Order: sequence, then C-alpha cells, then structure tokens
Amino acid sequence: MAIRYTRDHEYVSVEGDTGTVGITEYAQTQLGDVVFVELPAVGRTLSKGDEAAVVESVKAASEVFCPVSGEVVSVNTELEEAPGTVNEDPAGRGWFLKVKLSDPSELDGLMSEAQYAEYLGTVG
Repeated sequence: MAIRYTRDHEYVSVEGDTGTVGITEYAQTQLGDVVFVELPAVGRTLSKGDEAAVVESVKAASEVFCPVSGEVVSVNTELEEAPGTVNEDPAGRGWFLKVKLSDPSELDGLMSEAQYAEYLGTVG
C-alpha cells in the first residue's frame, strides 16, 4: 500500500486502483477539535484538486481537496455521527472518502512519506 501526500496536508493511501483520502496528523492538529464533516456523494467524479469534503472545527472551516482524480466509491459515514474520529485517528478510522483512480500517474506528482516529513520541517 502506497501513501502519498499533498502540500495541503491531505493523504491518499492507494491499494489496487482505489485511493483512500483523508487529512494528515499535522492537519488535524492545526484544525483543533473537529465538530462537523461534509462528505461528497458516492458516484461523484472528482478531478485532482477539486474540493472533496469540508471539515469544520472549533477554530475554522476548511476544504479537503482530492489529491487524485476519480469516482467516489465510498464515504466514511461514521464521521457524520462522530466527527472527532478525524482527531483521534486521521490516518486510520478518520478517513473521508475512497476514489477509484482514473489516472494513477497523478500519484507521481505527490510526496512520499519521507518527502512529506521533510516538507513539514519547512512549514512550522
């Protein structure tokens, strides 16, 4: 399973032709306590960089952008009842949506875990 990261602190974890999208540990820390998550409709087609979800915290509302293009095949409905899951386990149970990748080559433009860690060192 490959995980890639964006400069906006989203991740996509790829297994086969499906990518699971969420926000990173850094992003959830910056947001603070998440109180609401708006998810896209299953079946919606997203292009790389499109707004895929909205997350609201006690501090601010923020868009979650899709790191890759594809069709939404699943959303994490658990977040509607328990948005704090994003804070508790952003890279696990706190995922937002799954997309069927339409252009896997887009992954090449995203950062690896090591590159993302290095990038985080420049944004403090």
